[in-house]
Amino acid sequence: MQRLIPVLNNDHVPLHLISVINTLLTAAKEISHRLHQGSLAGTLGSTLDENIQGETQKKLDVVSNQLIKNMLLETNLVHAVASEEEDDVVMGNPDAKYLVAYDPLDGSSNIDINGSVGTIFSILEKPKHAAEGKELFLQTGDEQIAAGYILYGPSSLLVMTTGQGVRVFTLDHRVGEFLLTVDKLTVPSDTHEFAVNMSNQRHWTKPMQTYIADLLTGELGPRGKNFNMRWNAAMVSDVHRILTRGGIFTYPADCKHPDKPCKLRLLYEANPMSFLVEQAGGRASTGYERIMSLQPTEIHQRVSVIMGSRNEVDTCLDYYKRIPCDRPDAPTV
Repeated sequence: MQRLIPVLNNDHVPLHLISVINTLLTAAKEISHRLHQGSLAGTLGSTLDENIQGETQKKLDVVSNQLIKNMLLETNLVHAVASEEEDDVVMGNPDAKYLVAYDPLDGSSNIDINGSVGTIFSILEKPKHAAEGKELFLQTGDEQIAAGYILYGPSSLLVMTTGQGVRVFTLDHRVGEFLLTVDKLTVPSDTHEFAVNMSNQRHWTKPMQTYIADLLTGELGPRGKNFNMRWNAAMVSDVHRILTRGGIFTYPADCKHPDKPCKLRLLYEANPMSFLVEQAGGRASTGYERIMSLQPTEIHQRVSVIMGSRNEVDTCLDYYKRIPCDRPDAPTV
């Protein structure tokens, strides 16, 4: 099996970018170790603090964020980082050209039940126009030069793209290296599985309510086939399942909290996952717009997400075209 660095060299990925990716993976190995230690590492449970999102931080959220941030900035190859756990951008080497946005531990509510969690990352280059602070990261998903996630499950997996397809690497703990295990990951175009938080059903807009209702009627309904629902409550593991065997993942806008209609963050969740899904032959949309075409307005911006098997996403989007949305602030088609 091939190691990560030779694979990236064969793809003509710039050496400095390889170093940034390798630094992320060095941090991931330490996170993986602490997760597999569980209570023995003393990092389970919550802190008394909340992050910028208003979410209670897990101890390992804080540890993971510090590890990744410190290691990236120490390379002198990173101009700035943006994290789910940081209020603002953290500046690095003013002469460096790489920007890294990341969710240090997606699905961290699963830690204390020994569920799968992951680290999601997106890498950009410093814009050519003058920009400072948060403005550096206000780039569309199409401007990403690399993206991926490390899934900490029964095995630790790196799923990554540099724009040349999606590969999977598995961490071999015996040698401390990520080894290539899937050279080309492709999302099946059709599916019988969907992933959604059904507890929010009553808060969804009419297009999504109707779409899911039709899935639930199975072979007796308008879709004419049965669907299974799967939900891990961690975007990284739900999207990994979809990349591996197909499906549709959605976290749609809802009216439960009118001032916060969307859950997932654009820069370090929706954009990197959309990059992976599209590179694997799938599709990713808000319901009205392609996610990677969106122009961000702030670093913690939230968006509605529908992604996965191309034909199923297209079917879901047809509902958004046909059914008027009952939210007054919904975009027009």
